Amino acid sequence: MDMGLNGKTALVTGGSKGIGLAVAHGLAAEGCNLHLAARGQEGLDAAAEEIRGRHNVSIATHAADLSNPDELDALAEACKDVDILINNAGAIPRGTLLDLDDQKLREVWELKLFGYINMTRHLYGHMKSRGSGVIVNIIGGAADVAPPDYIAGAMANIALVNLTKALGKESTFHGVRVIGMHPAATLTERLAFLFEERAQKQLGDKTRWKEVLPKLPFNRPTEPSEVADMVVFLASERAGYSSGVVYSISGGVAGGE
Repeated sequence: MDMGLNGKTALVTGGSKGIGLAVAHGLAAEGCNLHLAARGQEGLDAAAEEIRGRHNVSIATHAADLSNPDELDALAEACKDVDILINNAGAIPRGTLLDLDDQKLREVWELKLFGYINMTRHLYGHMKSRGSGVIVNIIGGAADVAPPDYIAGAMANIALVNLTKALGKESTFHGVRVIGMHPAATLTERLAFLFEERAQKQLGDKTRWKEVLPKLPFNRPTEPSEVADMVVFLASERAGYSSGVVYSISGGVAGGE
C-alpha cells in the first residue's frame, strides 16, 4: 500500500529511542525525510546512523530540551517547513495529588503538556498558511483511565486530547489534519525502568521485572513498531479524512501513560 509519504518531511520529537525512534523508522521506510529532536546529541547520532543504515532518506538531528521555551522556539523555526509533526517527547512521573506541589506540577507539565501545545502552535501556523500538513499527538490512555497515582499525567493527557479534538475541527478548513493516539503499555526503555523499580521493591531483584507486569492483552506489552505502524498510517494520505479524533492501540484494555 502506497502511503503517499515518499519525499515528505517529518519532525519527530523524542525521536532518539522508544516509540519516537520506531516512528522515525516507519516514516523513513515510506521514503519520508526526517528531523529528529531529543535532549541528547549522542542518542540522536546513534538513531540517525541506525536509520540511515536501513533507509535512503535525509536526516537532520536537533539536540533540544523542549521544556525550555527558547530551545523549543529555535527547533520550531528550524523545522517550520516540515509536512508532518509527530509530538512524542515527554514522560510525566507518577504520583498522587499529595505527592506533587504546585512547583512540581508545573515542572512535569512543561515538557509534554506545554511542549506539545507550543510546538503545535508554531508549526500549525506554518501549515495553515501553506494549506497542508499533519500533526500527530502521541498522548496516552491515562486520559481515559485517570489513575490516581498518575494524576499529573492523567490531567495533562486529557488536555492534549481536547487540544487535538478542538484544533482538529478547525484545521480541516485550512488543509491540515490534527490527530491523536493512545499507545497501551509499550515495550520501551521507560517501561522496563518502571517495572525494574517495582521488581526491586517487590522481589528484591530488578532483573525479574517481567514477573511484575500486569495482565496484558496477548500476554505481552505492545511493541514500539506496532505503535509506529499506526502513527505512520495516521500521518499518511491513507488517513486523509481523519482529524480531530484520538485513536487507541490497547488490545481492548484501557491504559497506558
